[in-house]
Amino acid sequence: MRALVLNGPNLNLLGLREPDIYGRETYDDLVALCQRAGAAAGFELVDVRQSNHEGDLIDWIQEAYGTFDGIVINPAAYTHTSVGLLDACKAVSLPVVEVHISAVEEREDFRQVSYVRAACFATITGEGLAGYAHALELLADRLQRRGA
Repeated sequence: MRALVLNGPNLNLLGLREPDIYGRETYDDLVALCQRAGAAAGFELVDVRQSNHEGDLIDWIQEAYGTFDGIVINPAAYTHTSVGLLDACKAVSLPVVEVHISAVEEREDFRQVSYVRAACFATITGEGLAGYAHALELLADRLQRRGA
């Protein structure tokens, strides 16, 4: 099994950006956590990427078709604005888990809208970086049940 973990804008600033909301762990900590959690869940490869550019994320989703078995995505600010990410996820027909570090449902009203969620079989919120491990476990379980 192979998983692609995508991170949207400003997640490269983990540890610096609003640590009271997002924690003090860094992006490098996130990458290491995903590698460990992915291996523990049975993935032979977990490729973790981040971009501040919507088009990069869309390109990576499209490139995932035929290369990866599933996607974990934290669209960050694009969660609330990007029909393009939704359409890309739907187009590749891979299982997708949406993850958010903070409990977005407890934050500002505009954060209640998630376009990408319509293409996801699960959403994890408010678990900090551990939410990525949870998302990878859910993805692995889904893939193993499908026989990926």
